[in-house]
Amino acid sequence: MTGGATGSGTGGRLRRWRQGALRLTSLRFRLVTVFALVALIAAVSVSGIAYWLTRDAVLTRSQNAALNDFSTSLEQRASSLPDQPPCHTLRSTAGELASTSQGYQVVLVMEMSDGSVCVAQSDPRTFTLEMVPDALTEAVHTRRTAPADAEAAPFHLYWQRISMGGEPYLVGGAQVMGGGPTGYMLATLGPEQDDLDSLAWSLGIATALALLGSVVLAQTAATTVLRPVQRLNSAARRLGDGELSTRLEERGADELAELTRTFNRTAAALEERVADLRAREAASRRFVADMSHELRTPMTAITAVTDVLEDEVDSLDPMIAPAVQLVVSETRRLNVLVENLMEVTRFDAGTARMVLDDVNIVDQITACLDDRAWLDAVQVSGERDVVARLDPRRLDVVLANLIGNALKHGGSPVRVTVFEDRAEGRDDVVIAVADNGPGIPAEVLPHVFDRFYKASASRPRSEGSGLGLSIALENAHLHGGEITAHNAPEGGAVFTLRLPRQAAARTGEHAPERQAGTERDSRAGDPGGPDSPDSPDASEDAGAAHARGDRPADPADTAPAGGKGER
Repeated sequence: MTGGATGSGTGGRLRRWRQGALRLTSLRFRLVTVFALVALIAAVSVSGIAYWLTRDAVLTRSQNAALNDFSTSLEQRASSLPDQPPCHTLRSTAGELASTSQGYQVVLVMEMSDGSVCVAQSDPRTFTLEMVPDALTEAVHTRRTAPADAEAAPFHLYWQRISMGGEPYLVGGAQVMGGGPTGYMLATLGPEQDDLDSLAWSLGIATALALLGSVVLAQTAATTVLRPVQRLNSAARRLGDGELSTRLEERGADELAELTRTFNRTAAALEERVADLRAREAASRRFVADMSHELRTPMTAITAVTDVLEDEVDSLDPMIAPAVQLVVSETRRLNVLVENLMEVTRFDAGTARMVLDDVNIVDQITACLDDRAWLDAVQVSGERDVVARLDPRRLDVVLANLIGNALKHGGSPVRVTVFEDRAEGRDDVVIAVADNGPGIPAEVLPHVFDRFYKASASRPRSEGSGLGLSIALENAHLHGGEITAHNAPEGGAVFTLRLPRQAAARTGEHAPERQAGTERDSRAGDPGGPDSPDSPDASEDAGAAHARGDRPADPADTAPAGGKGER
């Protein structure tokens, strides 16, 4: 019970995993994903471009205002200074420069006449000369050369953005011409950065809303697009289930509407074709049934004559006796073929019936072997008390086919194993028939149960009717069971018959016992037939399947004990 529960749990998880994988690969998921990705890329691109343009505009405006104010104030203050101002005058001038509305700090540097350097700072706690980047200092003191006809100044105003303590700042510097001081300014960009951060958050929220809106739009679009596809899928399923009259309503003039029209045309053509094939198949079945029925009466007369000839064969001319034996054997073969054809027509028409009874499987196998004198050539093993509710006559037909097939092409001893299978909630009886033959060629194995299948066209004739294994399979299906064939690893072919322990009778479990001739074919006057107790049990084998190149053939076309076919 634990193993079964574990297997069931594993199977459930596997099914859930497959369903999840199918959802991830569904057309709806892909449409929504594409919509979302396109919207996300578009929103991020637009937001990024807007952010960088706004950032550049804000910072450029702020820094230009501060630099222009610093340049103008430095020029005005420096022009009023004497040629060699004292250091305290420079400090006073730095304070005046820093008192503007821009709110920047100033450092003035000037080399004095005695060779010393005066550094005047508006606020030593906020801005010192050491905070000025070396690259900026070098650029400020570099003299620029210009063409002779140009009036460009030899020194320029330079600036650089820096970060201190996580806060952005603007540092600018310029040298006053004519031997004046060099001035540096430090302006904070904190307010502008706060504005840019707020803008970034707003753009992020807008991007998220755009993404959400795109997903909703994609869902709506996917529903609109996939609804016709879903209707088409449902219609295709019904068509595959056999509802050939399925049609879809044609609306619109788009590609999906054209697909709908194509589906309707295809379904109509398929319905017409299938109806034609069914009519041809029904006519063919009626022909086979009529032919089989019509052959019964002359075959009865021919069989009576051949029986008389066989009884008198010893008194016939030795030159004629072989011909008589040939006529007798071919008549029996033809008789079995007719019986098998009638049995097949019953299966095709769905009129085959079962009479169920409680059957001991091992006893039934033993009786089958005893009736055909196969006891010495077959080994039966397995559980002796396995009882199932089956049709004993049909089970005898199946066993005769499988065991006879193994004896003919596998040789003795044939091993028949009986066991019960109750795994995963099943309640089946399994009968395995294994032989010692060469096995079944891989290209023939899928066809061993086909009607009249020939593995080699060069050998068109075989000893049997070519229908026995097909009839055995149909009898298994009638019980709700199955027959499979495979090659054993150690060699030889293995045919496995699996039947439910409680088979349900197609016409009722309490159907009265049939007597000879009570079950008729679709035509009146059919004397007996394969379903009657006195009809021959055609035993079929897969001769082609055992590397002989033959089609499946009847191994012995055996009949019940005492019948004319048992020699």
